[in-house]
Amino acid sequence: MNPHNMEVFGTVKVGDRGQIVIPSGARKRLCIKTGDFMLVISTPQGDGIALIKADVVRELVRKMSIGLSQAEGTKPKARARKG
Repeated sequence: MNPHNMEVFGTVKVGDRGQIVIPSGARKRLCIKTGDFMLVISTPQGDGIALIKADVVRELVRKMSIGLSQAEGTKPKARARKG
């Protein structure tokens, strides 16, 4: 993570059940909608978390698979897409 490219959207409080509310500015800027799945990962230092839209990660993995297959001269294995 490059701190120069980071944007702060505010602070949130963790509720009794571990829930947080993503600030509306972040939801709008990052096009996060109700029902979106988010991947929750820890920071490299282990002092926080990051949320990444699952669709973004899925597309990145797909492109990486294609790139590796091209480098190796093989075809990527087809996978069923989940809605």
